[in-house]
Amino acid sequence: MNGIFYKLRAFLLKRKVDAEMAEEMELHIEHETQSNIAAGMNPDEARRAARRQFGRVESIQEECREVRSIPWIENLLRDIRHGARMLRKNPGFTAVTVLTLGLCLGANLAIFAVMDAILLRPLPFPEPDRLVIMFNSYPKAGQDRGLASIPNYYLRQGNIKAFSHLAALQNTTAIIGDPGATELVEIARVSSDFFGALGVQPTLGRAFTEEEMSYQSDRVAILTDSFWRQQFNADPTVLGKTVRVDGYTKTIVGVLPPSFRYLSSRSRLFVPLSSDADERSIQRLHSPSVDLIGRLKPEATLEEAQAQIAVHDAVVALDFPDAKIAAEAGYRTVTRPLRADHVASIRPTLLMMQSGVLGLLLIGGVNLVNLLLIRSSSRSQELAIRQSLGATRRHVVGQVMTETLLLAVLGGALGLALGGLGIKLLATFGLEQLPLGAQVGFNSRLAVAAVAGSMIVGMFVAIPIAWFNLRSRLSVGMQSESRSGTATQSAQTLRQGFVVAQITLAFILLAGAGLLGISLKKAMAISPGFRADHVLTGRISLPWKNYENDKKRVAFADRLLEQVQQQPGVVSAGVATEVPLQGVNDYDALTVLGYTPPAGAPPIIHQIYGVTGDYFEAMGISLREGRYLNSADSHSDRRTCVVDQDFARAYWPQGKAIGQRFYRGSGNPPESEIYTVVGIVDAVKPKDLTDIKPALTLYIPYRQDYKNKVFLVVRTSGPPLTLGGALQKLVREIDPEMPIYDLRPMTMRIEDSLVMRRSPVLLAGVFAGVALLLAAIGTHGVVSFAVSQRRREIGVRMALGALPSQVLAQFVGMGTKLLVVGLVFGVLGAWGVATAMHNILFGVSSVHYGVLAITTVAMALVVLLAVIVPSLRAAWVNPVEALRD
Repeated sequence: MNGIFYKLRAFLLKRKVDAEMAEEMELHIEHETQSNIAAGMNPDEARRAARRQFGRVESIQEECREVRSIPWIENLLRDIRHGARMLRKNPGFTAVTVLTLGLCLGANLAIFAVMDAILLRPLPFPEPDRLVIMFNSYPKAGQDRGLASIPNYYLRQGNIKAFSHLAALQNTTAIIGDPGATELVEIARVSSDFFGALGVQPTLGRAFTEEEMSYQSDRVAILTDSFWRQQFNADPTVLGKTVRVDGYTKTIVGVLPPSFRYLSSRSRLFVPLSSDADERSIQRLHSPSVDLIGRLKPEATLEEAQAQIAVHDAVVALDFPDAKIAAEAGYRTVTRPLRADHVASIRPTLLMMQSGVLGLLLIGGVNLVNLLLIRSSSRSQELAIRQSLGATRRHVVGQVMTETLLLAVLGGALGLALGGLGIKLLATFGLEQLPLGAQVGFNSRLAVAAVAGSMIVGMFVAIPIAWFNLRSRLSVGMQSESRSGTATQSAQTLRQGFVVAQITLAFILLAGAGLLGISLKKAMAISPGFRADHVLTGRISLPWKNYENDKKRVAFADRLLEQVQQQPGVVSAGVATEVPLQGVNDYDALTVLGYTPPAGAPPIIHQIYGVTGDYFEAMGISLREGRYLNSADSHSDRRTCVVDQDFARAYWPQGKAIGQRFYRGSGNPPESEIYTVVGIVDAVKPKDLTDIKPALTLYIPYRQDYKNKVFLVVRTSGPPLTLGGALQKLVREIDPEMPIYDLRPMTMRIEDSLVMRRSPVLLAGVFAGVALLLAAIGTHGVVSFAVSQRRREIGVRMALGALPSQVLAQFVGMGTKLLVVGLVFGVLGAWGVATAMHNILFGVSSVHYGVLAITTVAMALVVLLAVIVPSLRAAWVNPVEALRD
């Protein structure tokens, strides 16, 4: 240990240790000098004798330095200093290589940050792998995924032995604050075991109890840390204070940890998931309303939980009145890992994007190898001279490796900076709309990935450079300036192979971007079933305390529409429980009078909207037959409805849908619960423009759809957003406690619904453009170097009668051969990538000849343009000057 400490001290404090050593040697010489004087010598002779006896000071100092030195560190530092000097001598080369590597690494780091937050990083809960989610599925009825029900939660509680905890969650919104100063925020209604299932406990106070899960005792709330700090200034005595939620006073019983966030939820406070006996009854078994999560016991598996739930569901179905309908719909409960299920929709797209940027990094690495090979060829004489002066091949290779890794470090530092900027750029593409997208950010994991990535790339780039230098012969290097200087055949083949690889990868990226672009174009060309221009939409939440029955809700809607219609610039207005492309989750099975379903046909699930006012006119949904619903229908006891064309075709393919009757569910309801069709309208896209399955949408009067969250839809004569301020003021005048929020034109909602398709197209286009540029640079570099190496040969040929056109054709032909080979491999690779992207693309086949043709033309133009410049330079070589050189 003393020896190690001594060496480290000598390495870190080199000058001080050298001074101490010199002082100690001088003391030895002085001591010997005094001994010689005492023996009778004169001072000068005594000092000379002492120095002869001690030996050469410089040699002894050097021997001491070698003993105390750490050779590999000394050699590494020497190589780094030499490499830095060489890079400073070639600023153009250094700038190009660092920028190339920085761009490629930056793109990879930005996408990796998204991948890490969404797919890789574990959820911030204890043992997150044991958390699962359960949802109801009705595949035969076209409903692959739906929410669970409150009865599902209570019937399974304590009866599924694989779970240590079972909890229910309902994300919603609520009006917070006192009258005149209210705001609408996202909240979550949760069961008593919700925080226990996640393994999280409040930092202040307690969690909910089972006794607080009823309407009579649910006047409690738990705050998030941000809400506590913003609304209560982080008051440590906040427990016991109150907050108004939808007009009700709630007592604060807890504050959550700062890091707590449930998946992508933006809930700012939590209240009990209260319910009554009717909502918990088995008759509501298939009334979807909650997310159901569970925590597996340490010894339990997901398969065991799935099997136990299936057995339990079979037992429960014996007491459910409509069990046959549910069975015909293929009802089953699906259990999946919580995180995997939450990010399942975005996973294929992210994997595709990560593959794209890895391809870009591969192109950049190949380009860097080509540049370094060219540089190594130009330095062959220097390396040969160093070897002739005693440098071993290991030292030469070590120097090359050090220079390459130094470039990689500089590129990694630039890539880290560009990656941070890339994350900010991704935020403008709607990053927060992705599952767990709000967790994407710059962190230590990204810094570690940047360092590791740059080192790995540096090593892989250095390997072919080292191989090239090891194969170089000393005699050839010494003669490289006295002979033709033409590179060896193996070196030429290696460089040309890398160019082919660049062209191939760039072709694949460009073709992939083209397919994504066509897919987006086809999606945008689909009609949503309504006219989105000049339509402004906003959400309103009606507090249950003030609007507990249908009459009060309808009265508010009537007053609101009356006031809105009087505003300048308003053409028509309506209220609905949902608007298209927002993801309707209100669905039900129907019994159509006089309709006999085909044998074995499953029940059909229908989308249901509650509407009032001039909703159809405001949305621009065309009437095909009959009439629209209006405000009068919401005041009538007679149950009327409007259906879309898909609904009418499914039940009455021969026409005559007007006047037909049906009821919700099964059984024999009274006459007052039977609906009569009074109109048929165009089918709209309720969730996704690319959804090809018929929605079978049913529109009923708002009075008969028990929802307190509604949309106001206004068609304007001018720009929609100019009416936003007036609508906010108008709603406040009607009810000071009620804000209108999420005011957006319908065109913006359509754009937001396509964000999962638009963002990959934009990113893929950027990556393809950079790849195309890198391929052009690589091709240009190889041909330029070939021209410079063969300049003397060209001069001799032209002196002997060769024409400039022949020289031009020779080098253009070289570039064309590389292009053709790269295109062949590129077409094959593009076909494979398109096949892998099949599930992401919409309306595009795996082989799109238009995309392949355009990509081929684009690659040919860029590569040939990169080749033509050095080829023209070769054709313009002056034979006299070339021979004189």
